[in-house]
Amino acid sequence: MLDIAEELDRWARQGREFAVATVVATNGSSPRQPGAALAVDSAGTAVGSVSGGCVEGAVYDLCRQALADGESTLESFGYSDEDAFAVGLTCGGVIDILVTPVLADSPARAVFTAACAAASRRSAAALVRVAEGPSALLGRALLVHPDGRYEGGLGGDLGLDRAAAEAAHAMLDAGQTGGVAIGEDGSRCGQPLTLLVESSVPAPRMIVFGAIDFASALVRVGKLLGHHVTVCDARPVFATRERFPEADEVVVDWPHRYLAATRLDSRAVLCVLTHDAKFDVPLLELALRLPVAYIGAMGSRRTHQERNERLREAGVTELELARLRSPIGLDLGARTPEETALSIAAEIVAVRRGGSGAALRGAQTPIHHDGARGPARRIGEVA
Repeated sequence: MLDIAEELDRWARQGREFAVATVVATNGSSPRQPGAALAVDSAGTAVGSVSGGCVEGAVYDLCRQALADGESTLESFGYSDEDAFAVGLTCGGVIDILVTPVLADSPARAVFTAACAAASRRSAAALVRVAEGPSALLGRALLVHPDGRYEGGLGGDLGLDRAAAEAAHAMLDAGQTGGVAIGEDGSRCGQPLTLLVESSVPAPRMIVFGAIDFASALVRVGKLLGHHVTVCDARPVFATRERFPEADEVVVDWPHRYLAATRLDSRAVLCVLTHDAKFDVPLLELALRLPVAYIGAMGSRRTHQERNERLREAGVTELELARLRSPIGLDLGARTPEETALSIAAEIVAVRRGGSGAALRGAQTPIHHDGARGPARRIGEVA
């Protein structure tokens, strides 16, 4: 649901009633992951998507029904090959969808409103809902903050709320969205409930080192992918806001000094375009020892070999060197800054999602990868 938080935040501030259909679990090939949502307001306006088109019409009708009767429901959509006119996923997967009405007198409305407001501000918070369990609890919600505080409730007792908040807090720390099983009494052995935890976290960082023409194109692509983008260069004549108007930050500093002082998490992406040993070596010596998601460096194969030798001389180990993506990007035959930025972005996505970077045509590998989540699970399945 938080993927459409900005629109829902606007609806909530306008006092609109709406229903939200959220993917809570998947099995096999599916176009959207848990947390993807479609919402419909009382006037019939729709926003978002749960399937890329396969079952949108049926889900729209479920939302309209939820607005009419005020009841939350859990529906499953599977493969529709046996009947060409049946509602289902043509990709062969299965998705479970939770439909929740957010009415003016809904007990969970305040929680939904707070969650959408936090997500639209890119503030950290986790929205927790009962996705499977007793009908009286279905769709109930609480909002968990980074300091462990929570608001709202799941309609059970305080033990359930505390246990749900604890589980959600751990997922929020990891920036994860997905299902978690818990007992109705808050234990792991009571009547099982399945909770959907949706984490809203600040945008992942992309730091582009080197204020060159290729960097300008990479900034634009990085923003398209949802990153908070910083450009850093030691040369004030090149690192200017005029040259990089779309960057969130433009920093004039030695790259390694800025990297040592800035805050990063495990989702951070570092793109080294400086192409100069006096910048590259001290920067990569530090970067390759940080627990970040991606480190790439621009340069020819000859530059790559020479740079690696300098890094070895500086004490960088072979294991650390193996983390370096250099020459940076996938082989697309790129020549222009825009094409090069696309090849870098493609490699970043492949690393994040576990893709091979190979053409899909003729391949037998899955189309949808998500290495961070592990195997897809249906409602009720526990890791």
